[in-house]
Amino acid sequence: MALAFFGLSIFLFLNLDLDGASFSPASAASDSGPEITYGSVVKLMHERTKYRLHSHDVPYGSGSGQQSVTGFPNVDDANSYWIVRPQPGTNAKQGDSIKTGTIIRLQHMKTRKWLHSHLHASPISGNLEVSCFGGENESDTGDYWRLMIEGSGKTWKQDQRIRLHHVDTNSYLHSHDKRYQRIAGGQQEVCGVREKRADNVWLAAEGIYLPVTESK
Repeated sequence: MALAFFGLSIFLFLNLDLDGASFSPASAASDSGPEITYGSVVKLMHERTKYRLHSHDVPYGSGSGQQSVTGFPNVDDANSYWIVRPQPGTNAKQGDSIKTGTIIRLQHMKTRKWLHSHLHASPISGNLEVSCFGGENESDTGDYWRLMIEGSGKTWKQDQRIRLHHVDTNSYLHSHDKRYQRIAGGQQEVCGVREKRADNVWLAAEGIYLPVTESK
């Protein structure tokens, strides 16, 4: 009941159409899960460590000083929700399915900033920093991530193994078990690396999935 109420609150906040939408918890990896469509609200789970991609209104103390992005160990934190948005200037609309190779943006639900990367060094490992930046009417190419589905799948679905390739820096969204000790104690670093590694695989886990509305 609490999850259903929370899901309803999200949609009221976003002013989205509730018709046909469903809340979906994480499940075993499968190719038959619901599709992730534009406008859906999802948590991205790091495959190896099971931490969720997370942000909150706390700036990095080094690098860009922008809003920090981390991996969060607990499942039930509202700061781990991201809204899937299209690249500006395309014909994509809410409810469209998303194919591998498509450039997407991820908007942090609570702060409305965009998942972003650039050439600043990440705080722990010295890889590329991943931050949250901008706002509803402020977005640039540093917010562009190319969806790359692992395996034979062509359309993004829950629990599919994916990589997110950052267009500007030619790097992959990455995490590992290197953890912060002070401000974000217990949370692990999220960064960008330019090589394909086992630690840059993610899955769409919990979320509220809007139904596919595009014509077939």
